[in-house]
Amino acid sequence: MVLTDRRMAADAGHDLVDVVRAAVGAGAPTILLREKDLPWADRHDLAMRLRVATTGAGAALIVASDVSLARTVGADGVHLAAGDPWPGDGAAGIRVGRSCHTAGDLLAAARTRAAHYATFSPVFATPSKPGYGPALGTEGLAAGCGAVSGVRPALAVYALGGITPATAAVCLAAGAAGVAVMGSVMRAPDPGRAVRALISELEDAHPDPNVRRLTTP
Repeated sequence: MVLTDRRMAADAGHDLVDVVRAAVGAGAPTILLREKDLPWADRHDLAMRLRVATTGAGAALIVASDVSLARTVGADGVHLAAGDPWPGDGAAGIRVGRSCHTAGDLLAAARTRAAHYATFSPVFATPSKPGYGPALGTEGLAAGCGAVSGVRPALAVYALGGITPATAAVCLAAGAAGVAVMGSVMRAPDPGRAVRALISELEDAHPDPNVRRLTTP
């Protein structure tokens, strides 16, 4: 899952839509649109452009925190911040994700049965949010994944924070269903190459072609 940050992309000399096109073209299965500071109309226009890019590549688009916008642009899901209220019937028919930072957060998300997946962060120290932590580490990630492993329906946990090709595989080994990245793609000189490197590491960690790790949350 690739999280957007237009400012990071601009600092690397890229337009955000171009970064997303490169990411999905390289095989990223899911894009999470953040940019919550934008006026609604501007965010709507950006979401529509990303919807075109993701649809063309067979990828999913998830919108952060705004069920109405997600529905308006035909997004595949909505991602809730840790403090966002559950959307109730407004999110019927689309996938719902939740940002979690403790094992307790994961358990709460799983037990509501309102969440299909959760991001769990920060797994490693990250320059994207230097004051956000402390880092969970692989032991903390494993503990969080283990805490919800017996809850049904299953809650897919996506490791977030400081994920690079060098750390992606260990997140799967700790029990994560996949990884979520922002800075390593948004800041990359070549976003497509960055995504391909991540995917290569994830696929090498699970060489069995019947194991589908690169799935849509």
